[in-house]
Amino acid sequence: MTAPLLLIAAGGTGGHMFPAQALAEAMVARGWRVKLSTDARGARYAGGFPQQVSIEQVNSATFARGGVLAKALVPLRIAAGALGAVVSMLRDRPAVVVGFGGYPSIPALTAATLLRLPRMIHEQNGVLGKVNRLFAPRVDAVACGTWPTDLPQGVSGTHTGNPVRAAVLERAGAAYIPPGDYPMSLLVIGGSQGARILSDVVPEAIARLPEAVQRNLRVAHQARAEDLDRVIAAYDAAGIRAEVQPFFTDIPRRLSEAQLVISRSGASSVADISVIGRPAILIPFAAATGDHQTANARGLVEAQAAILMPESAASAAALAEQIAAVLTDPQAALRMANNALGASRPDATDALVHLVSELATKTKA
Repeated sequence: MTAPLLLIAAGGTGGHMFPAQALAEAMVARGWRVKLSTDARGARYAGGFPQQVSIEQVNSATFARGGVLAKALVPLRIAAGALGAVVSMLRDRPAVVVGFGGYPSIPALTAATLLRLPRMIHEQNGVLGKVNRLFAPRVDAVACGTWPTDLPQGVSGTHTGNPVRAAVLERAGAAYIPPGDYPMSLLVIGGSQGARILSDVVPEAIARLPEAVQRNLRVAHQARAEDLDRVIAAYDAAGIRAEVQPFFTDIPRRLSEAQLVISRSGASSVADISVIGRPAILIPFAAATGDHQTANARGLVEAQAAILMPESAASAAALAEQIAAVLTDPQAALRMANNALGASRPDATDALVHLVSELATKTKA
């Protein structure tokens, strides 16, 4: 008997792909066949998926990039992708289709809707993305990573939390060493694309720290490729030990070793920080749709696990003050770490697996 097929559809950013990867890992472990439907950009983020997962690249497009002609062709490209997805699903019928957002998820979700296959979406953020908002009334279940989630009228959601990758779960609740007069690690992450404001502000903020803090500090800073040289130069000029890279492949390890994390508040970053349990300073991306990064940060901030700094207030001086407040108060830092753990959802993947299994069971019935 052929194992049931789960089709995962996700867009090309870490925010969409990391929770999709977590679900793929769990379903493969349960004996399911798993296929990932994404575009060429998304395929670049698929390297961490289990090798048993087949990757199907589809035609899709976004209205956010390109000129007038490119935008005019978007509906045609999406329609072609949806037609291809229908043909693929007729050849190998999925038991369940799960969309994680992003334009590349449109073809698979459209095909599943046309074929009346069991389907659901998972929204990582506190505000639905454009694609998930479009499909929310047209799916059998809406899983919410951040709670509460702003849902369309008449749509109900299930709070599952945001699944984290197996490498993060392996370090869930890792023992936290509070800051003190010994080597300390500061991790600076800006999501899968990096963040220019962190490159602009963080090196100067660290250079303003008291010498007693600075001498013990080593920094790991994720910066965009175009900012790399100037960030390295800024740290060197201040005499600060820093490792600066465009992308860290070992974020779970670095999180577990950090005394403090400075980060954007993308949903996956917030989930990773909370599951491992680390104090954080969160600087939401001001231009995020619906200000969803502020919504993402709310849970950790209200739990007193993180400090929220809007971009408009994130000057080097203000940031230095907050960094020093955490790194010079071991008891407060330890409370923040414990509070982060208390606000985490390490069972998010299991909750999502349960929803998928329920849909598959209803189909058989």
